Amino acid sequence: MKRVREGDQHAAELLVKQYEPLIRRMVRLRLEDQRLSRVFESMDVCQSVLGSFFVRAAMGQFDVQEPGQLVNLLITMTRNKVASAARREYQQKRDRRRTSEGDSQQMARIESHAETPSVVVAGKELVDKARALMRDAERQISELRSGGCSWEEIAQTMGGTAQSRRVQFMRATSRIMAQLGIDDADE
Repeated sequence: MKRVREGDQHAAELLVKQYEPLIRRMVRLRLEDQRLSRVFESMDVCQSVLGSFFVRAAMGQFDVQEPGQLVNLLITMTRNKVASAARREYQQKRDRRRTSEGDSQQMARIESHAETPSVVVAGKELVDKARALMRDAERQISELRSGGCSWEEIAQTMGGTAQSRRVQFMRATSRIMAQLGIDDADE
């Protein structure tokens, strides 16, 4: 995890190779409704999960100490992505047969520019954009978390309580991920 947080491309590629099949399997299992499985592909959701994971990991959001915790985190993220996408699909009462040509062209454009998660991490552009959107205190928390500090240590350094600093950072991360279009706001 430390190497992934630092943007090590090799570590990111290993993580993708190891966990991509698990995520894709979870997506296929969660897409029980045939209508949804026609709209969403497991690879699209997998890339969204991994992209979100890598950016959040680089910002220092996750406290993953062992592989079991990482598996649970990725499974939870996958469930949330699928559920959120399904809610969006049902809320908008979409019918795949009525999807406009503009929607198809827009999806093709998005897919053609999609980067693999390891490229996102290696380039660090997205992480740099996320950090640029942070306020000073949020950036300081991110740097301390990326450096391996616990929430208690961050609270001692910056003041306040560990819980208040954790919540401040989670809200900032959610806000920034939504601004970048990486995550669903409700995730």
